[in-house]
Amino acid sequence: MSFDVLAPHYRWMEFVSAGEKLQQCRTAFLDRVAGANRVLILGEGNGRFLLECRRKLPDAKITVVDASAKMLARARRRLEGQGIAAERIDFVHRDALAWTPEAGGFDLIVTHFFLDCFRADQLEQLIATLARAGAPRANWLLADFQSARAGLARFRSNLILWLMYRFFKAVTRLPANVLTPPDVFIERHGFKLREREVYDWGLLHSDRWQIAV
Repeated sequence: MSFDVLAPHYRWMEFVSAGEKLQQCRTAFLDRVAGANRVLILGEGNGRFLLECRRKLPDAKITVVDASAKMLARARRRLEGQGIAAERIDFVHRDALAWTPEAGGFDLIVTHFFLDCFRADQLEQLIATLARAGAPRANWLLADFQSARAGLARFRSNLILWLMYRFFKAVTRLPANVLTPPDVFIERHGFKLREREVYDWGLLHSDRWQIAV
């Protein structure tokens, strides 16, 4: 899987297809994690969330992991374009499935529009790895697509998801063919859903999970 080919186009594609809705989902609960000092961001893409995260958490140590070198380069340039130094930000060019974070090393984990890329078996493995990286009382911010509950909204969301998976499968060699909701895996590894907001007729959701104590 590689998003390199989409890196130059991803921003305008996102704007045309969803306006600012995805960014609204990404930042929905950022104010709730103001005390985070060690942040792990998976699949950041071109850096729109990273920019806001650095503004909200100016002293945090941030690790950004992405399989696309071109997306990481764009994330760096986005920070530079806003006059924000990349100090205390580590950019890691790795496939998340082949990378192991420090156990207990992070008090904030972020996976925005990322977990939907993986098959169920891969997702279970990845979430287990990420959960082990959570420090006590760690938060996990997650924004993604979902199938709406019923009626016209469900038909619309399922059609959009079907088209999206066909497109990304062809262009990026996406492993997943369908969306696997991650909730059961996240709960299995000790996190509880604290807050959820739903947007765009039920197609989008933004979550804040936290390790239960």
